[in-house]
Order: sequence, then structure tokens, then C-alpha cells
Amino acid sequence: MIRFALRCTEGGHEFEGWFRSNEDFDRQAARDLLSCPVCGSAKVGKALMRPAVAQRADRDGPAAPVGPHANGAPPELLEAMRRMQELARKVRAEADYVGRGFAEEARRIHYGDVEERRIYGEASGEEVRSLLDEGITAMPLPPLPEDAN
Repeated sequence: MIRFALRCTEGGHEFEGWFRSNEDFDRQAARDLLSCPVCGSAKVGKALMRPAVAQRADRDGPAAPVGPHANGAPPELLEAMRRMQELARKVRAEADYVGRGFAEEARRIHYGDVEERRIYGEASGEEVRSLLDEGITAMPLPPLPEDAN
């Protein structure tokens, strides 16, 4: 997930939004799916922001966020992100990676074509929405600091 600083071009209101990728933001903006939470305007664009860079707290510890929002972020948000990263590590340790074939394999498991097991992999937003429409549980996993290495 990527956090973007956003700006309402009509009212000048600034806010944040989370997106799966830069392309996901572009698709939503092109379809007028974004709106200012203050005035409701659909004229929303990216605002300038400094990137947040993770650095190791210690050799074996979790990454410590740094950047413009690290010290000013509510502790609950930082704790929630830490827990989400723990969950992502647990899923990766206990599930089978199926790569870009995630949606297809999730369907095969759901409909009993293959033995049930835990999986993770890659899927587009459209594929995930389709799975959810079919009653198949799927959720995005946050990127991990070690993924950048």
C-alpha cells in the first residue's frame, strides 16, 4: 500500500489516501472515484510530499518509520501498521505463494477443485473485487521493509 498526500484543487483542502499502487490512484482519479472529504469535490490531485524511509531500529528488530509522519503519526496508527506487518510475515511463513495465479488458485480452492490450503500471491484490484463478489475472502498484505532489500 502507498500513502499519498492529496489536495482538493477546488478548495485547497489537504488529506491523505492509501492506494495499492500509483496506477491504482491514476485509475480511480480518471474515473472520478476520488473526492475531497471536506467539500466533496472530485477534483483531487497529489500534493507534494517527502518520502518516508524505513531504517532498522536494531539488527533484529522491526523497521522504525522515519520521515515527516513518523513522529507526528498517532501511536495507534504505527501500532496498527506493525501488527499488519506481523500478520503479513505470518501469512508468508505459513501459506503457499502462488504468484500471479492467486485469483485462479483461490477459486479452485473455494469451489473444491483442489485441496484446501492457505495461499498468498498477487492479484489486481479487479481480480480481488471479483473474488469478493463470489464470496471468496481475500485481502491485501502490506509491503514489508525487508522487501526493499
